[in-house]
Amino acid sequence: AKQIALELNALQDVAGACRVTFVATNGMGVAIDKASLELAIFGKDGAIARMVLLDFKGLTAGKTKVVQFDLKDIVCGDVSRVLINDLTACDGQGVDVASCLAALKPSATTGTAFGL
Repeated sequence: AKQIALELNALQDVAGACRVTFVATNGMGVAIDKASLELAIFGKDGAIARMVLLDFKGLTAGKTKVVQFDLKDIVCGDVSRVLINDLTACDGQGVDVASCLAALKPSATTGTAFGL
């Protein structure tokens, strides 16, 4: 089955920000020219601390890519959950937001909850 594996791999505090590392594998069989996600970051109290839009740029077919984002003014230890709120872009030949969202398989190697 075609899928886009998206692993929340690490959260690391760096210079006033929480560096979030993702490992993305495009198993759709075609290149994705642009992929963007809207994430909701939840604090320890369960309330939404921030909404962020992350641009993963292109994802080559059959390839794994590591992507990092620095979320300013967030302490990683305060993050209890990361929710994929929406897929805002998934452009490529024969793919669209709906097909990419259906193929998205989130996982985490951190102690932080991550999913749809």
